[in-house]
Amino acid sequence: MPARSEARTGMSTYQLGIDIGGTFTDAVFTDDGGRRWVFKVPTTPADPGVGFVDAVDAAREVAPLTTDNLVHLVHATTVATNAIIEGKTARVGLVVTEGFRDLLEIGRQIRPDLFDLLRQKPKPLVPRDLVIEVRERLGPTGEVLTPVDTRSVARAADLLREAKVSGVVVCLLHSYVEPRHERAVGSQLRELLPGLEVSLSSEVWPEFREYFRASTCIVNMAIQPVVRAYLESVQARLRERALSSDFYVMQSSGGGMTAEAAKNLPVQLIESGPAAGLIATSELARRMDWPRVVSLDIGGTTAKVGLVLDGRPTLSYEYEVGAMAAPGGGRSKASGYPIRTPVLDLVEIGAGGGSMAWIDSGGALRVGPASAGADPGPACYARGGTVPTVTDANLVLGRIDPQSFLGGAMKLDLDAAHLAIEQHCAAPLGLSVVEAAAGIIDVANASMARALRLITVQRGHDPRDFVLVAYGGAGPLHANALAADLGFSRVVIPPDPGVLSAAGLLLADVTHIESNTHLVPCDTVTHPDLVERLRTLADRVLRRLADQGKSAEQVALSYSLDMRFHGQSYELNIAVPNLDDPHAVAAARDAFISAHEQAYGHAARDEEIELVNWKVSGVAPGFRHAQAATIDGQMVDGPVAPVRSREVSDRHGTAVISTFDRLSLTPSVVVWGPAVISEMGATSFVHDGYHASQDSRGGNLYIEKD
Repeated sequence: MPARSEARTGMSTYQLGIDIGGTFTDAVFTDDGGRRWVFKVPTTPADPGVGFVDAVDAAREVAPLTTDNLVHLVHATTVATNAIIEGKTARVGLVVTEGFRDLLEIGRQIRPDLFDLLRQKPKPLVPRDLVIEVRERLGPTGEVLTPVDTRSVARAADLLREAKVSGVVVCLLHSYVEPRHERAVGSQLRELLPGLEVSLSSEVWPEFREYFRASTCIVNMAIQPVVRAYLESVQARLRERALSSDFYVMQSSGGGMTAEAAKNLPVQLIESGPAAGLIATSELARRMDWPRVVSLDIGGTTAKVGLVLDGRPTLSYEYEVGAMAAPGGGRSKASGYPIRTPVLDLVEIGAGGGSMAWIDSGGALRVGPASAGADPGPACYARGGTVPTVTDANLVLGRIDPQSFLGGAMKLDLDAAHLAIEQHCAAPLGLSVVEAAAGIIDVANASMARALRLITVQRGHDPRDFVLVAYGGAGPLHANALAADLGFSRVVIPPDPGVLSAAGLLLADVTHIESNTHLVPCDTVTHPDLVERLRTLADRVLRRLADQGKSAEQVALSYSLDMRFHGQSYELNIAVPNLDDPHAVAAARDAFISAHEQAYGHAARDEEIELVNWKVSGVAPGFRHAQAATIDGQMVDGPVAPVRSREVSDRHGTAVISTFDRLSLTPSVVVWGPAVISEMGATSFVHDGYHASQDSRGGNLYIEKD
């Protein structure tokens, strides 16, 4: 928690990570002695804050938490994303340069499906009648072509007042080069509309391409009331429990930010939860010295895959909120609302444990993207759900024990799962229930495999060179089949995989990234030019982190440049490892050529290279005590025996296999497939022809081919 990193001498201190998912809210709770507790409580979609405090209360049953001894609380939330998907956005006005009123309607030239003439574009978050023009104009180098007409700003204020908007975004042409006009317009609007939120695009994300800059700022403003209200409700509930209301929230970029900072920049929270899992995977890759790792996070609603190279996840600056699923996996471009803030590079599909199975108009079995969620949930939860899901299929096939789900805390209704599959899938297709259940798993696995190919093969990587780290409540159930399909060298199931994303929250540093467009030929940039511009951005980073309680001495800065060949539309991000190197510009040029050859198979070495976006990232350490306890497992000595035997089915028949308790496994024990390995929050399924063993370093479970 900000500004409170110590407790009274002699008192145990605690840290708590809480990740709200589509079905369950997960929590990891650690103390300064290296002990760890994990919890899963139902997510409460109507009010996610209830699930949050239920997790806090579960931790309070373990230890008497106070403001003094709970020294670090980190939270991942889907509130920001859900606000867009569910249409719970604020009424926002947009002020633009005269002549650019149709900025949002025009958007960009690409479509989600080139040949689908009936496809509807996403409805703009700001309708055209709330887009107001003001008279002003800057040139592309920041020169004033038309001064700000204050009378047009006053007219805009009158229109916005009459429209009863809750906030205003100001996005003027070329403000990324020279923000004076935006600041003047913003100042006048604040004076004429006291109490109204006014956001300037040059302050939120000062990069070129005005549609994307405007969209980023509009998304930020549109979700701000919902996110702010949620965070304030959580803070109030913490105060009711005599706990501090200061906590961190996970950003989409994989770093933490204070709740107060998140209230002003909620666009940074769009992929909050998935980012935490990838951060935990990166920590595991560094600790185990795995250079190439693919993460597989299968939760209740979605499956998310990411790439970790040399211990670092990759960042993307091209993300769409609320985008539709693409037929081949991932998300369709131009089907959502683009944002240009940094997001960890993930491919996400609507295939999770709660994804519903259905028959399409052509009589084919489909799975997802719709999910049963937490309420009513899968049919086997016996909460009123009647549509079969992936979880129901795994239960019917015997891969999940109905009596030991969540460590026995929740009993599953096998008959309800059987009935749902029979009515909705088996009978319409003329199949047995087992055949239909196996088909549901096959269809879900095919979707997940497409996502894995998108993140590996389509980016020039061979899956056989990678380790597959599987987590989430359903990840270990599907990982072996996916590894066999794509040829991954090894499957790794971390300790407590069902709550790995919550563990990743406690590994996150506090981060902030600043970016600015300055389009210039590479050959004209001198080393002093490079240093001056990047250090100006670095000063902004340090100020933002200082606002979150981090001193300049605590912050590690890194620099990079978005570069391209002249005439190209998109850029590659190139690191500047040593800003003091007088040859840094030439080194960046050489690195860009190499990166272009790796990405596209060629590079026009004699063509002019441009520097486009200049970026600085600041990282300040989070509060990590007993870091190893966050993702390492417990080792148990003694003989190991199967807990029990049970029947497991597939389309080829039924077999009796052994099931093991993961906590009883030792490094010397090999579990030969087919077998089931159970633990609280997840179940690992080992296929025939594979074996599983546990390592002696971190308690990771390895699944490998015989």
